[in-house]
Amino acid sequence: MADIALYLGAALAGGLIAVLLRLPPLVGFLAAGFALGAAGAPHLPYLEPIADLGVVLLLFAIGLKLDVRSLLRREIWLTTAVHMLISVAIAVGLLGLLSVIGFGYVAAESFGALALVGFALSFSSTVFVVKVLDDRSDTTSLYGRIAVGVLVMQDVAAVIFLSLSSGEPPSPWALLLALLFPSARLLHRIWDRVGHGELQALFGVVVAVVLGYGLFELVGIDGDVGALVVGVLLSTHPQAGELSRSLMTFKDLMLVAFFVQIGLHGTPHLLEIGLALILLLLLPLQVGAYAVVLWFMRLRRRTSFLAGLVLSNFSEFGIIVAAVGASTGLLDEHWVVVVSLAVAFSFGVSAIVNRRGVELATWLSRLLPSRDAERLHPDDRLVDIGNADALVLGLGRVGASTYARLRDEHGLSVVGVEHDSTRYAALRDEGYDVVRADATDLEFWARVKRAGRVKVAVLAMPFHNANLIALARLHAAGFTGKVAAIARYDDDVAELERHGADSVFHLYGSAGFALADHAAEVLLAQPPGRSGPHPVVDPEDERDVLTPLTRDVESA
Repeated sequence: MADIALYLGAALAGGLIAVLLRLPPLVGFLAAGFALGAAGAPHLPYLEPIADLGVVLLLFAIGLKLDVRSLLRREIWLTTAVHMLISVAIAVGLLGLLSVIGFGYVAAESFGALALVGFALSFSSTVFVVKVLDDRSDTTSLYGRIAVGVLVMQDVAAVIFLSLSSGEPPSPWALLLALLFPSARLLHRIWDRVGHGELQALFGVVVAVVLGYGLFELVGIDGDVGALVVGVLLSTHPQAGELSRSLMTFKDLMLVAFFVQIGLHGTPHLLEIGLALILLLLLPLQVGAYAVVLWFMRLRRRTSFLAGLVLSNFSEFGIIVAAVGASTGLLDEHWVVVVSLAVAFSFGVSAIVNRRGVELATWLSRLLPSRDAERLHPDDRLVDIGNADALVLGLGRVGASTYARLRDEHGLSVVGVEHDSTRYAALRDEGYDVVRADATDLEFWARVKRAGRVKVAVLAMPFHNANLIALARLHAAGFTGKVAAIARYDDDVAELERHGADSVFHLYGSAGFALADHAAEVLLAQPPGRSGPHPVVDPEDERDVLTPLTRDVESA
């Protein structure tokens, strides 16, 4: 237990220090791992399985949100292939230059070894990128979908390499994995019986680990791919989003072990640290390569740089590729430490950069030529909201209820903004006037400003950071109307008000008032002297819970 306490304490301390320095906690977890490794902390044999479980659950959660058809789009598969070739060529050029000048380990390496190191550094980290997108609530935005699609294609390339390098092709029994597709209906029926709460979370873990990871490993295919595939098979279930949210806390705790473990790959020497730092020079070149390739795919300059910035890191798969190369004699052992350091350092750099990723992408977009709106990718064209009186940003359960009440009860002309393509289509079918766009996009808000009639914007996105970014984009675009927002916690309410929101609705705190009103109405409606069962009131009945918000909007 003392060893566990040491690791937990170090991770917590590292995370807290990172937060105080206004960095993501994962940077602190990485630093804690390096500190524990340098101090010679005792080895925890179960740290690696915990980290692996975190990655499995992460990929399973990605699968629950993934539309496989998007992988067949040119901006994903072609971008992945072209960028990988460019990235390897750039890395070979940099390492070749170091070899010519006789720098350390690089001087004696063959061209094949340098190319393998370049290949290892051409991947972006699935764990890191999805974490950044989750924090921004941007997993389903256009650039987020492109980034996740590129990551999946990179993972497929890594699995192919690992299969070929091991010299052992998948077992012939792997063909039976095709039976998983017709069995998805059975899994859906079992899920229907599971219900909600802890049993649903346990169901998700078992399916991800047993059917996903375990079954694929059994037939000689990387288990991480299995977790992703099983998640995709379950993605059409109505409760897929709920399951993903229920696994979030558990998954995040497991990933702490993953980030701590990266720092435990041995105590590096100064030469290895220096080489790893030099390899960070590849990151801005890779960002530029992503941006240029995506721009040629007719995406807007800002979208191209947003995707490039979020992918600007090296991957844990790079460590695996280097380790496999070392085990097969293609690389020297010291490259495993160098690549591990480069991966860890890239996480720190990327975390700092992506803190201001939206603003930085807007600034960098000036480096690429502009393009006529008619020539842009259909999914990335700017939208016009017409003559709306009110905007509702984020049409989840709360946002859709707010939209309906503003329209039906208060007579306002309302337009909703939603970036999830599936939900966008469903809302259009239900008669909502909704546009598909990213509410954190500065160019979108410039178009809103030109609309001229918008009096109030309602920030109803489910993640606090997304609402904050949208609020900042509103002010940056010169929006002069009123802003109402939702928040889950007291400190979120205070932060939104501090940043200029005119009215903030405490979602959880106000639910109690609405429930009390329901109870009073039932009591007053009951004939005197009569007792018996009362109607059951759903505390999440948003039509009444949201009354204070719509009242604030109307007065605004």
